[in-house]
Amino acid sequence: MQPSAAFDGKGRADAPRYDRALRSQGGGTFAADVAAGLSRTPRAISPRWLYDAVGSGLFDAICRLPWYPITRAENALLDRHASDIAARLPHLAEVIELGPGSGDKLARLLAPMARRSVGLTAHLVDVSADALDAARRTVSVVPRVRVVAHEAEFEDGLRLATASPRRGGRLVLFLGSNIGNFDPAEATRLIDAIAAALAPGDGLLLGADLVKPGPILQLAYDDPLGVTAAFNRNLLVRMNRELGADFDLGRFRHDARWNASHARMEMHLVAGAAHQVRVPGAGLTVGFAAGESIWTESSYKFEARQVGRMGEAAGLSVDSQWVDPVNRFALTLFTR
Repeated sequence: MQPSAAFDGKGRADAPRYDRALRSQGGGTFAADVAAGLSRTPRAISPRWLYDAVGSGLFDAICRLPWYPITRAENALLDRHASDIAARLPHLAEVIELGPGSGDKLARLLAPMARRSVGLTAHLVDVSADALDAARRTVSVVPRVRVVAHEAEFEDGLRLATASPRRGGRLVLFLGSNIGNFDPAEATRLIDAIAAALAPGDGLLLGADLVKPGPILQLAYDDPLGVTAAFNRNLLVRMNRELGADFDLGRFRHDARWNASHARMEMHLVAGAAHQVRVPGAGLTVGFAAGESIWTESSYKFEARQVGRMGEAAGLSVDSQWVDPVNRFALTLFTR
C-alpha cells in the first residue's frame, strides 16, 4: 500500500494507506511505488507487488497449509451454499470477481449458476497477469460461461466490467478476505464503489476472515514451514530482479504481528543490522537502521456483525450470512 504515515505521537504509525493520486492513475508502476514507499516513514510497499509469478505460486501454497484455514473455510461455505446463492439471484447474467486468484472459488460458484442460465459472462479483475491467466484457465472449463479478463486495479476493472449494457443481473465477488488488505477508509470507499455499480436485484458476495485468538493468527501468517516468510521475502527478490536492487535476503527477517488494538495482522521485513541498499531502478539508495522494517501487508479481521454493517452503510441489504464457527470465517450475500 502506498503509505501516508499517521503517527499517534508515540512513534508508532497507523496502517499504510493507498495514495489516492497514484491509484487514480492505475496504481503507479512498481518502480514508482517502491520509490515512494521506501522514501517514507514508516517504509511500506503495497501488497499488490507481492504477487509476481513466484509470489502467486507461494500464496497458492500458503492456502494449502494446515495453519491457514481461510481458503478451506471459504471453499466449504461456497460448496455448501452455491446452489442457494444461485437460487437467490435467478436473473443472473454477469459475475465479476475482484482478485480471482486461481479461479477455483469462482468455478465452484459458476457451476450451479450456469445450470440456471442460458449463458453467463465471468469478468476477472486483477493487477497480476499471471493470476488472470491461471484463473482464466480454471474458469474456462465451466460450460456455458464466457470469460473476460481485465488487468486493472479493482475499481478500474469494475468500471470496465460494467461498461457494456447489462443483459441481466450482476453479482460481484470479493472473496478470500481481500477486503482485509484495505485500511478501513479505503475498504469503505471500495464497498461504496461496488454498491454504486449494482442495480436493484444485483448482489455482492463478500468473504471476510473473523477475529480469532492471536496465537492461531500468528501461525497462519508465520507458518512453521516458512512458506509465508518466503512469500514476503520474495518482494526483495523481485526488487533485485526488476529494479536492479542489491537486497541481501539474509539481512532481513519475516515478521508477522497481531495488532489487537487495530484487529489486524501485519507483515514486515525487518533489517537485522544497519546497512544501505541500492535500488537503481527506483532511483534511490536506502539506509536501514537495525530493527527497521518494510511494512508489506496488513490483514484486518472482523466480527460477523461488522461485515454486515459495512454493506449496509453503502446502501446494501444483508440477504444471507453464513459463518464457519470453528475457523471463524464469514460469507455474506448483500443485495441492492
